[in-house]
Amino acid sequence: MTTETSPDSSLHFLDYWRVIRSRKEIVLAVILLIVLTGTAYTLLLPPVYMAQTTISVQEDALDVDVFERQIMGNSFNPFFLRTEFEIIQSRPILYQIIDNLNLQQKWSEKYGGDDGGMIRREDVRKLLARSINVSQFRDTSLIEIQVWREGDEGAQESALIANELANVYREHRLSVKRTEIRRAVDALNSELMKQQERVNRAEEELETLRRDLGVSMLAPGLQADNVRLQRMEADRVAARVDMLTRKARWEQLEALTGQELLNASAYIVNDQSLMSLRRNLVDAEQQMALLGENLAENHPDIRRLRAAIDDLKQKLAEALEGLKAGVRSDFEVAKTRYEALDEELERIRTEGIEMQETRYLPFQRAERNLLVQQEILTALRARVAQEGIKLEIPKTPVQVVDPAEAPLRPAKPNLLLNILVSIVLGVGAGVTLAFFIEYLDTSVKTVDDVERYLELPVLGVIPQKIRSLYEEGAESPHAEAYRVLRTNMFFASKRDGKGVYSVGSGGVGEGKSTTLFNLAYVCAQLGDRVLVVDSDLRRPVQHHFVNMTNKFGLSNVLMEEVELEEAVKATSVPNLHFLPSGKIPRNAVGLLDSRRLKTMIDKARESYDLVFFDSPPIVGVSDAAILASLMDGVLLVVQYRKYPRNISLRARRLLENVGATVIGVVLNNINIMRDDYYYYYHYSHGYYSDETAAPELAETPATKDAKQEVF
Repeated sequence: MTTETSPDSSLHFLDYWRVIRSRKEIVLAVILLIVLTGTAYTLLLPPVYMAQTTISVQEDALDVDVFERQIMGNSFNPFFLRTEFEIIQSRPILYQIIDNLNLQQKWSEKYGGDDGGMIRREDVRKLLARSINVSQFRDTSLIEIQVWREGDEGAQESALIANELANVYREHRLSVKRTEIRRAVDALNSELMKQQERVNRAEEELETLRRDLGVSMLAPGLQADNVRLQRMEADRVAARVDMLTRKARWEQLEALTGQELLNASAYIVNDQSLMSLRRNLVDAEQQMALLGENLAENHPDIRRLRAAIDDLKQKLAEALEGLKAGVRSDFEVAKTRYEALDEELERIRTEGIEMQETRYLPFQRAERNLLVQQEILTALRARVAQEGIKLEIPKTPVQVVDPAEAPLRPAKPNLLLNILVSIVLGVGAGVTLAFFIEYLDTSVKTVDDVERYLELPVLGVIPQKIRSLYEEGAESPHAEAYRVLRTNMFFASKRDGKGVYSVGSGGVGEGKSTTLFNLAYVCAQLGDRVLVVDSDLRRPVQHHFVNMTNKFGLSNVLMEEVELEEAVKATSVPNLHFLPSGKIPRNAVGLLDSRRLKTMIDKARESYDLVFFDSPPIVGVSDAAILASLMDGVLLVVQYRKYPRNISLRARRLLENVGATVIGVVLNNINIMRDDYYYYYHYSHGYYSDETAAPELAETPATKDAKQEVF
């Protein structure tokens, strides 16, 4: 089966899988070694116990919200928990744990210090720090503290250290906050005393200015001059309102006359005498009207009433004029009073402006300074009281949510986990080693390797563990591989199924002898007259396949002791004849003389369709080159993963140097079940069922020797 040379292409996944399958023993051995090593190492490790405690860490705050601004102050701090991680593992915390639990003494007895003495305190801290792991629960204020301790006492010791660490950290937070508050209260008290002294000095300065400047004070912050000025301003406003009221009344009276004046006067001015005159006038006019109905105008009563009415009208007119004069006089008095108040107020204001710079301004500055100092003093007193309350109110910045308990079983070593890790590492190391060995392995592995490096077609692929077909029988499923080889050989040689061929290999043990015999066997089964010549005079093996002796054969023909026909032996296989190597003389050097060998080859060609010569190894033996130069074609057998490619390449070049015609390569001893690359060859072999396969023959000593040479 000829195959065209395929160009270089990138490796496929199946190529990697093929490498792993082909090196599976190495991979499995490495996996087993690493797993056993990891298991043994795990079993030898001392038990390590882990105890954990969970604490809730909050920023400093009171348990009771006493002040509103504390609520506003509880803002999120992204760096708070990270800072607390470092504080938990800080030197002061760890040293406090060492002192509380007496770890320096205990661990000195357990581990032993220099010369059997005490371990340094710093070394104990480092050992304790390596045993502690602090982590945070995501999106919470919870911190998990893990403590790892080894040995039989590790369970109790890990739980004890974990709980002590939580307690020490909690007390540390409380003590730090208390210390800060006490320091703040002391500082505030000191400032409070200083501020009290400032207030006292400000009060003394204000009192001195008041006496020196003559400032009257009705109350703190209230000056007598300012009070008098405010009162005069109020009086002026009242006088102006009274003046405007009287003016409006006077103007209304001046605008009225006659009966309108008489009617309005009762409402504008509440004058009883005027109202009495008006009533008397009305009564007299009514009486006059009644008498006028019964009496004449000249009647004495009528004249008397008329005289009385006239007198009343005269008096009423005089009273109205007097009313107008009185209202006007009231207006003038009110106006005069308002103007006097206004002048006095303006004078006082002018004097106040002049006195402001000389007397009131320094006093007001001193007064404002006193107020500011008093406000500061009040604020300090409130803050001192607030901090004192904070100091007394309980705080819980750290709360133990889940205290540590002594673990019942060790956390390390985890045998199952270590075995799984060992398996993963073993697989990685085994696969890596397999690929490394594959990289170092330069032997022929695929058909592509043959065609790429040897530049020769592959005529056949022979599976692994094939015995001679003489034993397996003509119906053996392995015979199909040699039938394929026969067909490809005929097409490659282009000699119509006739010719003389030699089968050789670059090195020893590549299976050339078995390949030759089985090929000859298949050709004979298909009707060709075949002669097998065992021309490997140094290590003859063909006589084992047919259970014959090799004491008489080719060597006798070449030494012209007998003719070819006398040396050839018939076998039990129809059409298959055999020429043994013959007994090798001590002076066998030069026995394969090209002239005598050529004469024998010509005689064999006349009598047989196919003549196959079993050639010695090509590299290192000169007989193979002489034999190959006289052949119609040479089949080069290359064993799968046997020798480096350079051996086969060297063999091909040696054959080309002597003018031999290499018709192709037989890739031998392929592990089809192990290498997926050759699965399609295995499929063709499996085409034949077990029912049609010939039964295997018993293994004979001769075939056993032959297989040792082949494999």
